[in-house]
Amino acid sequence: MPEGTFCNKRPINTEADLKALLADSRGRTYYQEMKELEVDRGALWATIQKSCRSRFRTWLSICARCGLCAESCFLYQVNGRDPAQVPSYKIHATLGEMIRRKGDVDNAFMRQTMEIAWSKCTCCNRCAMYCPHGIDVGVMMGYVRGLCYSQGFVPWELKIGSGMHRVYRAQMDVTETDWVETCEWMAEEQQDDWPGLTIPIDKEDADIMYTCNAREPKHYPEDLAEAAILFHLAGENWTVPSRGWEQTCLSMFAGDFEACKLQVSEVYAAMERLRPKRMVGTECGHAHRCTVVEGPYWAGRRDGHPPVPCLHYVEWLAEVLRTGKIKIDPAKRLKVPVTYQDSCNYVRNHGLAEIGREILSYIVEPGYLIEMTPNKEHNYCCGGGGGFNGIGLYRPQRNKALITKRDQIKATGAKLVISPCHNCWDAIRDLEEEYHIGISWTFLKPLIVKMAVVPEHLRPKEEDEE
Repeated sequence: MPEGTFCNKRPINTEADLKALLADSRGRTYYQEMKELEVDRGALWATIQKSCRSRFRTWLSICARCGLCAESCFLYQVNGRDPAQVPSYKIHATLGEMIRRKGDVDNAFMRQTMEIAWSKCTCCNRCAMYCPHGIDVGVMMGYVRGLCYSQGFVPWELKIGSGMHRVYRAQMDVTETDWVETCEWMAEEQQDDWPGLTIPIDKEDADIMYTCNAREPKHYPEDLAEAAILFHLAGENWTVPSRGWEQTCLSMFAGDFEACKLQVSEVYAAMERLRPKRMVGTECGHAHRCTVVEGPYWAGRRDGHPPVPCLHYVEWLAEVLRTGKIKIDPAKRLKVPVTYQDSCNYVRNHGLAEIGREILSYIVEPGYLIEMTPNKEHNYCCGGGGGFNGIGLYRPQRNKALITKRDQIKATGAKLVISPCHNCWDAIRDLEEEYHIGISWTFLKPLIVKMAVVPEHLRPKEEDEE
């Protein structure tokens, strides 16, 4: 059977196809069909010849197989130091074999490659820091995911996620109407405590255009409200676009790079339409990478930059605390053991480790911050990055992968983990549910809202003052 009803080489471009795949509970039919999916060897080899450029071929050829990347990989460590989990082995066993065989691989090989690409590598890029030749297996594994996607070998949830971006330009089925109504609802809900607060939509020439993660309006609208409160407190001239508000891109996790271009182009179009001075993105690591780091290249921007300067939320938050636009009440600073989760995508891949610590210096009482070992650029992946969190087929492997982060957190003795990244937040929530180590976890927004000094003119009037 060359093509299944659900598992095939065709991207999802219609709402009907998306809903049909969603109805295939847990991908049962999808994965059964995958066992019979034929590999188009000619197309696979043609794609490799066209797209596997000199950098990847050089990396494959200069790899000394020295094994120095092994200990850098948390999946290698947590899986009993299995040689099959060594980063160099994983890439030679997948991309290296595809090239050596000139694309002449079968169904079993592609299913094994899918398992390696999505359950044995989170594309965290940590191994590149320890390779004497600077080989980045994470970047290459992202390319392998693209090859798998082109042949139909992609986890069910990520085929859905990529389809969501193609159909809705969001990782979840949040329409433009849903989004606008949620913004209006959240602004209305805040009036008792924050009179005059608004969430401006499609305001031109604002200082800030805010973008977020679709999970927020879909499941956590209070996150949007908290962002609005903090912009209100800081006196910012800001807006959200009615289209192009979704900053994340599950298509990157799926290896659907055509959909990546569609998604980021929507955000860039909003920038060009509304002409903000800057964009501020929510507390999400891969969203920042998609829009700011990788996005310009997907969109074909020759300067390698988005249309306007872009900040991760930690950059904006540090700025307003530093300049005094938002002040913290010293009495409300955290006085419990706290640790901080560095996200691979905005820390290792964009150098924002120290910015996070600057924020902590305002909100954590001295002596209560206990760093993980290792930390900053050397920190391990949360255990659920690269799409790993959401793939049911590999949930046992993901739960085992959480052990590294569990042990890092336990060693600090912290009771609270601050994590300005959705994937990390989810992984830490799940590790607590799985291993019960007695921690709580939080984004930065709710902490700052509770600790901020509220100027008199922003406070609700007492009834006798009205």
